[in-house]
Amino acid sequence: MNNLLISKRKQFFSAGMEMVQVAILIAIAIAAGLIFREKIGDFIKDVFGGLNESSFTF
Repeated sequence: MNNLLISKRKQFFSAGMEMVQVAILIAIAIAAGLIFREKIGDFIKDVFGGLNESSFTF
């Protein structure tokens, strides 16, 4: 019975740590997006501008 409780605690702790890791990764992604938002925006404008100006047809 005691081993079952220890196993349940480990599962709960592991799931909680996974949630913390996901939250940290999301925070890092948001921070990187805020820091580099101008460069990302310029890159997207260049890519789509080049696609619109190309003479590619189907």
